[in-house]
Amino acid sequence: MSAALPAANPSSGHDRRLVVWLSVAQLITWGSVFYTFALLLAPVERELGLTRAQSSLAFSLALFAEGMFAYPVGRWIDRGHERAVMTGGSVLIAAALVLHAFIRSVEGFYLAWFLLGAALAATLYTPVFAVVTRRFPHDFRRAIITLTFLGGLASSVFIPVSAGLIAAFGWRHALFVLAAIHLLACAPIHAVWLRGAPPRSRPQASGEHSPATLLRSAPFLLIGIFTIGMMGITAAIPPHLISLLRESGLHEAWVIAIPAAIGVVQVLGRLLLFFFEHRFDLHVANRLIPVLMPLALAALIAGAASPMAGLLFVLLYGLGNGMLTIVKGTAIAQYVNREHVASLNGALGVPTAVSRAIGPLVLGLLWSQQAGYRWGLVVLLGVSVVSVVALAMAQRRSLLPR
Repeated sequence: MSAALPAANPSSGHDRRLVVWLSVAQLITWGSVFYTFALLLAPVERELGLTRAQSSLAFSLALFAEGMFAYPVGRWIDRGHERAVMTGGSVLIAAALVLHAFIRSVEGFYLAWFLLGAALAATLYTPVFAVVTRRFPHDFRRAIITLTFLGGLASSVFIPVSAGLIAAFGWRHALFVLAAIHLLACAPIHAVWLRGAPPRSRPQASGEHSPATLLRSAPFLLIGIFTIGMMGITAAIPPHLISLLRESGLHEAWVIAIPAAIGVVQVLGRLLLFFFEHRFDLHVANRLIPVLMPLALAALIAGAASPMAGLLFVLLYGLGNGMLTIVKGTAIAQYVNREHVASLNGALGVPTAVSRAIGPLVLGLLWSQQAGYRWGLVVLLGVSVVSVVALAMAQRRSLLPR
């Protein structure tokens, strides 16, 4: 890893080396923490004598901690402390994984995941998107697409890696290995490549909006509706998808193949955006991409037990979900404000965490023996339409020049 300070690439508008190294750290963090939780459930439950409800609560605590710390983390990044924030977050992940390896009680389990959630607030997409937006104000969207491409491969890489470590060494020793990866890879990446953060800009003579004012602005509130709604939908679908497809009467091969294909299609969507978005107006693309979500849900509702409807859902939902990450990650910077982008995105942390937590619960509560998931999907369809309209309205009332 070169110790030289990164410099912007004049031909691309952003430093590709910096973005690639940050992408590697994203892949490791998403894979070794977010996706490894599912592999830890069964062995931790056996050792601690936990029910599935008790063990699942740990992940909910992590999501709430991530949301709770998102705003202060965003404020620190806006003030130019991105290197300390992301390096410290990687070190905290390593410490929390070591703590996790020593847990002997449910309280220790919950504490470890609360700390991991706080660390994720400083290391996942929200802070790193803010970092590249501040450093490359004229080419941040392309940098963000690159970051999400490698992040989208995290489950493909780390689910087999973490499963292999657990099988070979046991879950406690596997956590030591994952902690070492964060100390030896992620922390140095952030410490070396995030030197020389751009200073906080001075208010313009024309009068720059303060974060408090921006938080009450129509574009921010509308983007908040869009983000919270879409996050609730994308959190609600995955845990219920297998059951939903089985109830539809699809053959078991389709039941397994459809969810498995979504991750691949998500990455495909980001690749398409990377190579072809320069051919289209990005504001038009931002309006059209979210429309894929209600279309996907409508296909699922209307298709019943049809494999073709299932494949159409995979295509629309996978492409939409893959590209929505870029739209959500750039909307504040494109339509509200770039100087306070980390603080503004951080302010959505708690409501987004609540949306992600209650989305699966709402879909479960609306399930019935007679109608199955139909009415739950209709509600999600309504939320998706409201979210699409909210983003379009935010574009029309943008505070930034188009």
